[in-house]
Amino acid sequence: MYVSARTDYAVRAMLSVAADDPALVKAATLAAAQDIPLSFLQGILLDLRRAGLLHSHRGVDGGYQLARPADEITVGDVVRAVGGALTTVRGLPTATATYHGAAVGLRDVWVAVQEAIEGVVDHRTLADLRELQMARTEESTSSMT
Repeated sequence: MYVSARTDYAVRAMLSVAADDPALVKAATLAAAQDIPLSFLQGILLDLRRAGLLHSHRGVDGGYQLARPADEITVGDVVRAVGGALTTVRGLPTATATYHGAAVGLRDVWVAVQEAIEGVVDHRTLADLRELQMARTEESTSSMT
């Protein structure tokens, strides 16, 4: 699985919004916090809003907030919102790949790869990653004392 900058930025932005939930977070604040170019981030936020993962509020006091609780948004949801299918074979859905002769079993390999990726990204929520980050922060804080 290739993780593009767009996908990486989208997950990082969603984690930042989740960290401040339920407060509204401005795009400029997200961009600065995660070192993401603001103009690039704005397109990502639009895709996330269109996918129903974020709500946006206009105005001086506006910003972005999660459209659903963090424990209901998976990494897979975010990846698909900005990048489409998790896996493809020559740009087509993995399940449609067909092979002949010596390569006939190859489709099963690609389907297994897709299922493995889905098994990770569809079972890790924003809340899971937030808890992991908090545990690591506590761990590093306690080891310093």
